[in-house]
Amino acid sequence: MNNEDVLRFFDQYADDAFRLAYSYLGSRPDAEDVVQDVFVKLIKSDITIKKGKEKAYILTMTANMCRDFLRSGDVVFRAPFDDAAEAGSELAFDEEDTDLLDAVSELPGKLRIAVHLHYYEGYSLKEIADILGIAPSAVSMRLTRAKEVLRDRFTEGRKYAG
Repeated sequence: MNNEDVLRFFDQYADDAFRLAYSYLGSRPDAEDVVQDVFVKLIKSDITIKKGKEKAYILTMTANMCRDFLRSGDVVFRAPFDDAAEAGSELAFDEEDTDLLDAVSELPGKLRIAVHLHYYEGYSLKEIADILGIAPSAVSMRLTRAKEVLRDRFTEGRKYAG
């Protein structure tokens, strides 16, 4: 892959890769390192990416590198999900969204990543399955479980409100 293509991909997809890495790792420096490694690997490789599949390919590489990082035991902590959303995101969150973002940040990692890719990045179940290397039914189950956890959290407070 030539350097011009990699620079173009970096300009287009680095923010998306960073948000995904940050959601996985919870650390800005670690997420930045993973994104850097993704694009360095693209520069050094002789990979040909199908036209129109560049973003999915880069996010798949990012997810794989994050999983490798998590297996390495170098993880320090998980940061709030809203920090990931604010980091390079064009989405604007107001105070009403804070409770939801806090709740999403407290989801277990597998559920949080599925929610991020589906609701914040707009990927379909099949695309998420390809990125994470799991079955679409597993993605669906993760999203269902995440919704159940979130629904329980928000309806629990209303039961006692009067």
